[in-house]
Order: sequence, then structure tokens, then C-alpha cells
Amino acid sequence: MFAEDIILKPLLTEKGYDGIADKKYTFIVKKSANKIQIKAAVEKLFEVKVQSVNTVNCRGKRKRMGRSEGFTPDYKKAIVQLTADSKAIEYFNSLS
Repeated sequence: MFAEDIILKPLLTEKGYDGIADKKYTFIVKKSANKIQIKAAVEKLFEVKVQSVNTVNCRGKRKRMGRSEGFTPDYKKAIVQLTADSKAIEYFNSLS
């Protein structure tokens, strides 16, 4: 798997913005990726040093549209903690 296939997109939420000051970044990742693959992908894409990776499997929410009902897709979320001496990710710096 390539690094671009593992990291799908950044997750931009209020709780995610609070972690940027502590060098914690949140991404939506491929469901089959493990922590070692996520760490390697972040280090390759953003050229930073990763200290730890925490993952969460998020279930889709039930949604209704009239009589029809279904679920939003399931996804996997990764919270990546960078080392203290690592540089910050520029993409997130422009948002805060």
C-alpha cells in the first residue's frame, strides 16, 4: 500500500483544533490500515517524526430521508502525536 492510499483526509473538528497546539493531528484513514502503516505514511507524506498513533473505529450514524432510512459509512480515525522536536504540519498551521 502507498502512503497516499492510507491517509484519506484530515479530520477538522473543534476537538481536533485543540490538539494542534500539542502537535496532535487527526486523520481519516483506510479501515484496513494498522498503526505501524499509519505512522510510516504520516512520516513519509509530511516529513515529520511520529511519537504515537491512536486509532478509533467509528460506526456510521443512522439517517432518515422521508420513509427511507440508512446509515452513513463507517470510517477509521487516527490521532497522531508528533515528537517534541518534530516540525509541525504546515497544512494544519494555516487553519488555526
